[in-house]
Amino acid sequence: MRQTLNVLSAALSLALAATLSPQALAEAPMVKTQAPAYHRVLLGDFEITALGDGTVKLPVTKLLHGAADKHSDQLRANYLGDEVDTSVNAYLINTGSKLVLVDTGAAGLFGPTLGNLLTNLKAAGYRPENVDAVLITHMHPDHVGGLMTGEQRAFPNATLHIDKKDADFWLSEANMAAAPEGNKGFFQGAMVSVKPYLAAGKLKTFDGNTELMPGIRAQAANGHTPGHTLYVAESKGQKIAFWGDLMHVAAVQFNDPSVTIAFDTDIGAARAQREQAFADAAKNGYLVGVAHVSFPGLGRLNQSADGKRYTWVPLNHMGLK
Repeated sequence: MRQTLNVLSAALSLALAATLSPQALAEAPMVKTQAPAYHRVLLGDFEITALGDGTVKLPVTKLLHGAADKHSDQLRANYLGDEVDTSVNAYLINTGSKLVLVDTGAAGLFGPTLGNLLTNLKAAGYRPENVDAVLITHMHPDHVGGLMTGEQRAFPNATLHIDKKDADFWLSEANMAAAPEGNKGFFQGAMVSVKPYLAAGKLKTFDGNTELMPGIRAQAANGHTPGHTLYVAESKGQKIAFWGDLMHVAAVQFNDPSVTIAFDTDIGAARAQREQAFADAAKNGYLVGVAHVSFPGLGRLNQSADGKRYTWVPLNHMGLK
């Protein structure tokens, strides 16, 4: 009996060793997918959920303006190249009585690596028909493309809020006709995404700084586009500002806020708005949500002693309490 047990034990050991051998482990198929991109944080009585739409490669050294000789050095110092996988983030605010989405991602307007917002919204426990309001920071394709699913409004019960200056500019056929050929797609993307809401009576424009609903307000930050807007949510003394496209390349623009990007409609105004927002966020220590900082794009800013540079402090991962 003892000899039999010894034989069985040896056989089992050999089988286990074969199962755990490096060769066997190496043959396991790679998954090659990420987990659903959503992240939640509490803000007073509000719940904020960051939603990832995906990433898109941008040739940032060709797009950035100002101190061009330093861009590559700053990117390399952050282990990045001349092309950067750039996050496209949106944010869901649950006030307890309203479900409010800030920006919608690109859907199919910016290539195959984006368009994941609805999937991540559902993974986060919500349905598109639950959304009461959609706040658009500006009408570039990677912010409005997700408004539509094919021929249908993606958020059928939502009222769409956009600054009047942006709506007037991007929905104008005359402006599109006058635009350079390479920019006409921006107008077309805005029109195909927003006009169905207008036709359904679901578009509500506002003019500059506006209280949209209890605890949520629009703050004019024109420059990147004619009606570019920040949205601010506050609850129980806590605050978050959603910056939209106030900045694009963290590795460069936090170190030098004067650096602008080719997507800006008014370069000087966009730079001034960024510098003002950076200084205010660093001084007052509130949370910011940034569309193109690595997901979830939530964090705070510290200012250097000379006031010229900033350090991005990502939100520490935490459980909900």
